[in-house]
Amino acid sequence: MPDYLVVLINSLVSFVLLFIVAKMLGKKQIAELSFIDYVVGISIGSIVANWATDLDTPFENYLIALAVYFVFPIAITLLGRKTLPLKAFLRGRPIIIIENGKFVYENLKKSKLDVNDVIGMCRDKGYFSLSEIAYAIFETNGNLSVMPVGKQKPTVVGDFDFPVKKSQLEKYVIIDGKIDKNYLKILNKDKKWLLNRLNIKNKKQLKNILIAFYDEKTDNFKVHTKYDKFAT
Repeated sequence: MPDYLVVLINSLVSFVLLFIVAKMLGKKQIAELSFIDYVVGISIGSIVANWATDLDTPFENYLIALAVYFVFPIAITLLGRKTLPLKAFLRGRPIIIIENGKFVYENLKKSKLDVNDVIGMCRDKGYFSLSEIAYAIFETNGNLSVMPVGKQKPTVVGDFDFPVKKSQLEKYVIIDGKIDKNYLKILNKDKKWLLNRLNIKNKKQLKNILIAFYDEKTDNFKVHTKYDKFAT
């Protein structure tokens, strides 16, 4: 049989098997995939792609490899239902990044995120100010779940009969121990002013600050630090 026909047949058979395996493993959106799901998906795709064009390796070897990657996630799911510690070990646990409006620095380090990552993920959820957030949890699928401050539903402009001031993004003068010199220029302030206002006397104290926000209207700071969590 010509090689091109073998490749064509292998491609068709491997595609059908991949479709069947994917259907049996269940539907998940990309954002819902855990690390193991992601690795299994890539591995199965790689096996099938190699199978389609490999003319030397017996197809039984590919079937065995495909079976292993098919059975593995199912076994983990079944074992996880009966043994929660094993599921937590294999799939990980959700990590609380912000608790009661305060950064949990040790958990931030465990998550391998930095402050800018968290701020960006919060904005993606529609929260442009950290003061709006009570809890932020880094899920096992890589998403950030955010619980806003307060139990009431968010109010809208239409609920009030008075003009509302234009919203503005929070600007941070310090992020992860580094001073934003560009923003200081916008404020017509300098580094000395900032260090004096925050009573920062050395580099160690500066590095201890995760985020420092300056409110021009009130002339006050809101500071998230690494170990004592929150100060104003």
